[in-house]
Amino acid sequence: MVLFLMAGCAQNSSDEQKAASGEEDVKGTSTGQSLGIVSVPNLRDLGGYTTSDGATVATGLLYRSNQLSGISPSDMEKLAGLKLKNAYDLRTAAEREARPEELPPGVNYVVLDVLADSPQAGPAMLEKLMKNPKEANAALGGGKVEEGFRQSYREFVSLPSAQAGFRKLFLAIGEKEQLPALFHCTTGKDRTGWAAAAFLTLLGVPRDKVMEDYLRSNDYILPAYKKVIDGFEAAGGDPVIPAAILGVKKEYLEAAFDEMQTKYGTIEKYFSEGLGIDAAQQRALRNLYLAQD
Repeated sequence: MVLFLMAGCAQNSSDEQKAASGEEDVKGTSTGQSLGIVSVPNLRDLGGYTTSDGATVATGLLYRSNQLSGISPSDMEKLAGLKLKNAYDLRTAAEREARPEELPPGVNYVVLDVLADSPQAGPAMLEKLMKNPKEANAALGGGKVEEGFRQSYREFVSLPSAQAGFRKLFLAIGEKEQLPALFHCTTGKDRTGWAAAAFLTLLGVPRDKVMEDYLRSNDYILPAYKKVIDGFEAAGGDPVIPAAILGVKKEYLEAAFDEMQTKYGTIEKYFSEGLGIDAAQQRALRNLYLAQD
C-alpha cells in the first residue's frame, strides 16, 4: 500500500506553504504545534507532553517532520537553529530520488526505509490518479482508500523492514550523544505518525494525547495541499479521496495499535519482541526523555 503513503508527490510551492502556516518562527509554540518553519509545515517538537504518572517529555531533543526538501534559505537558517545532529529519513528510494534531502551543514543523514519490503506502487500512479478524478473515484472511492491505509498501518508493525527500520531509529534516539534528532517521511503523518505514537506511548503519554498529536498533522498538511485538493474536486473528484490520502484519520492509527496489541499485547512487548529493544533499553529511553515535575 505504498501508493497511499507517498502522498507528497504534488508538492505545493513555498508561498502556498507559507500561507497555510499561521506561525512565523520556532519560538513560543505550544505542545504538539508546528514550529512555524513554513517550508516544513509539519515539523514539530515531540516534547512537552505529560505522562500518566506526571512526568514531562523533554523538549528540544526529538522532532517529527514532513520531508526536508524545497526549503527556503531563511527556513534553512531556522532549521539550523535546532542544532540537529541526526536526521532519519523513513522514505522509500523513489521518494528520496524525487525529492532529495536538504539539511543544514553538519547534520548526519540516515536512511531507514521502513517500507522496503512492501509492494511498491510508486508515486507516478498516485499523480496519474489525482489528475484523472474519474479513474480515482473508481479505484479509490467507496472506502478503498481508507482500507488501504488501515492495511498499511498494520504493516508498520508487522513488516520486517519496518521492524528493522524502527528498531534502528529507537535505538539511535536512545543515545544522548545522537541528539537533538529529527525523523520524517514524506508528509510526516503516516510512517512518522506511527513512530511518534509508539515513542510517546512507550514513554507513558496517555492514548488520547498520542492521538491528539497524530491528528494534528491535518492542521498543517491539508492546508498545504489546498490547491491540489481544490483542483481534484473541481474536476469531478470525490472530495473524500484527497482528504483520506493527504490527511490522517483516527481509524488509521487505531489499526496500527490493534496490530500491535494483537501480536504483542503491550507497547513494551512490541519494543522487546517486535523490535528487539529490551527492558533496559526501554528504561534508557524513558530516563533520557522524561523529567518529573
